[in-house]
Amino acid sequence: MIIAVPKETHPGERRVAMVPDALGALIKKGHEVLIESGAGDAAGIIDEHYTAKGAKIITSRRELFEKAEVIFQIQSFGASPEAGEPDLQLIRKDQVIIGAANPLGNAESAKKTAATGAIAFALELVPRITRAQSMDILSSMATVAGYKAVLWAAERLPKFFPMFMTAAGTIKPAKVFVIGAGVAGLQAIASAKRLGAVVQAYDVRPVVKEQVESLGAKFVEMELETEDAQDSGGYAKELGEDFYKKQREMMTKVVAENDVVITTAAIPGKKSPVLVTKEMVQGMHPGSVIVDLAAEGGGNCELTKAGEEIIEHGVTILGPLNVPSTVPFHASQMFTKNLTSFLMNMVDKEGKLNIDMEDEIVLGSMITRDGKVVHPRILEMMGETNDGKET
Repeated sequence: MIIAVPKETHPGERRVAMVPDALGALIKKGHEVLIESGAGDAAGIIDEHYTAKGAKIITSRRELFEKAEVIFQIQSFGASPEAGEPDLQLIRKDQVIIGAANPLGNAESAKKTAATGAIAFALELVPRITRAQSMDILSSMATVAGYKAVLWAAERLPKFFPMFMTAAGTIKPAKVFVIGAGVAGLQAIASAKRLGAVVQAYDVRPVVKEQVESLGAKFVEMELETEDAQDSGGYAKELGEDFYKKQREMMTKVVAENDVVITTAAIPGKKSPVLVTKEMVQGMHPGSVIVDLAAEGGGNCELTKAGEEIIEHGVTILGPLNVPSTVPFHASQMFTKNLTSFLMNMVDKEGKLNIDMEDEIVLGSMITRDGKVVHPRILEMMGETNDGKET
């Protein structure tokens, strides 16, 4: 099987879909790996690192696509429709595309992908089951985001994070409030604690209290917790504006008490819920920092501007985009593991591709096949059914 890794074309994307250390296992099983020249440069991985591990470097993107049976991408067409448009001319029938595709945020792009005849998989849709943990890009990339959010906050906060005992007196530790205790939130909690901050956290799911406390943070109790905060696939879901309104009212005091607020409440395919209002920002001390990791979905803070860093009422508000790309080497390493684990789940003992349509991982993440969009959730968003009829 020939696996190809093209250079990422999305603006600002620094990750690469294959790291050299992963090549050995693939090549040992008889697979050939082609890397577009320069694909790893932005992540600090040069072509020679790949060739030393047995990969072949291809200088022509067209040639790369022509030879490939399987294409690994960080951001395939759906996740990068403008920059990825030219690749649609290179993709052929039955070629397998595996990567992020933003299917719930850009369902229409699935139609264009289907028109190429490719078999496309969106790893954002991999079901959150034990067997698929090694394939979960949302969790692996959230780890990067939670870590980086704390570093950004520490850099901009005009205070130390840890407590210091100095000749000039005692320096009190900074107070950090993390909203959302999923993977990103838990990593943010752990990173802030490592830097010495006093950390509080809140999540609508009371079951995560033990996890929060195990990291040394205090779980903020509110009489709003619900057991119904995630869907059957393990992803967060909308809870209704009445719920969020009550939640904001109860959270106002906690936000005002903290120096740093990190928000992580993103809902795939939906607008991010507003958890921090402009009034809450006004109640924070000047110099405080908000890092909004849900900026790509509109932001958890009412004042967030996606892709920008602003100051409102003396509070610095960051709305970063594509956070994993800011730690490209290790983000690429983690993404590679997700991709290769996903592919190996569809490879038989002889090393041949065997797409089992009864496998819930395959069914849950396949978006196109045989020239059609096949994922029920995407079809529903487009107002269609599997037989092409309108709903």
